[in-house]
Amino acid sequence: MLLENLSLLFFKNYDDANISFSPHINCFIGDNGSGKTNLLDAIHYLSMTRSAFNSSDALNIKQGGEYFMVKGRFKIDDEKHTVTCSLKQGQKKTVLHNKVAYEKMSDHIGRFPVVLISPYDTDLIREGSEERRKYFDSLISQLNHTYLEQLIQYNYILKQRNSLLKQFAERRYFDRDFLHILNEQLVPLGEQLAQERMAFLETFVPVFQKHYRHISDSHEAVTLTYKSQLPGANFAQLLEQAEQKDRALQRTTVGTHKDDFVFLMDDNPVKHFGSQGQQKSYVIALKLAHFEVMSERQHHKPLLLLDDIFDRLDEKRITKLMQMVAAHTFGQIFLTDTHLERTDKILENLSEQIRRFEVKEGTVKVIG
Repeated sequence: MLLENLSLLFFKNYDDANISFSPHINCFIGDNGSGKTNLLDAIHYLSMTRSAFNSSDALNIKQGGEYFMVKGRFKIDDEKHTVTCSLKQGQKKTVLHNKVAYEKMSDHIGRFPVVLISPYDTDLIREGSEERRKYFDSLISQLNHTYLEQLIQYNYILKQRNSLLKQFAERRYFDRDFLHILNEQLVPLGEQLAQERMAFLETFVPVFQKHYRHISDSHEAVTLTYKSQLPGANFAQLLEQAEQKDRALQRTTVGTHKDDFVFLMDDNPVKHFGSQGQQKSYVIALKLAHFEVMSERQHHKPLLLLDDIFDRLDEKRITKLMQMVAAHTFGQIFLTDTHLERTDKILENLSEQIRRFEVKEGTVKVIG
């Protein structure tokens, strides 16, 4: 799979940009704050219909603007696909595939996969369980459309249930029958999501462990486990047992939305016992496993986005990644850096298909 070109209108710090890409390596070079990462985020948006960094779509509109548009042309085998994402202030965003709007936005997820390796990846280790659930839900959703539909439905019913619990408290009444109706809808979805997460880790963990050994050259044993109340338990019964607590807190306190993915090194939490270097190796191995599993399931390689890795990683880890580039492990690559000389030195002899772009204050142009 290739992204042949990218067009932007009023996206983040860009008024207007039109870029044609190399089929192999594309380098965005510029000072910090110039807009390099925003170009990676635009590519991410085309794939996932959302920013990798902003939770609100409206934050992607350039300051003072009324709308944004991101447009890209993909090539898979011999077929061309044009994807357009846009948002006007106060309106719903639109996503078009070959000028036709999707009936459901979720139908787009997984069609044009992307993997982003970013300095913020260690947040997966440092932050709470919500970050890890989001990451794995996004990954599994790109591979399994049924899982995505179940997740959307689960979150919708969960929102209704939480709203009802709040309503009970505000209006000082309780309708157990109504609550049970929502429970009956929530239970099978929660159980299916938990089963899918466990099944996914069975195939994912060995691939992750292989990449950790390669990237780190170390002998500590790493793994990740799924921590959930559901497997082996009766979800309906758990909801009934938590009813009083849920009413007091005005939210649902049991279910797959409370689960976690536990990152371990020698049976200890990586968050507390892993060095900074070990934590970086851990999340890079996660992303490389993400890439490999996605490639195998989708039968084409995702786009790989590398944000400021030459600044943030030590020489050993950079060398390992570049060896994988040289071995054509990856397909099309997009990377950012602040120094052209450093980029050229690291990429020397890796490919004849390298295109370099100068990024400066929201403008982008080809170098050379």
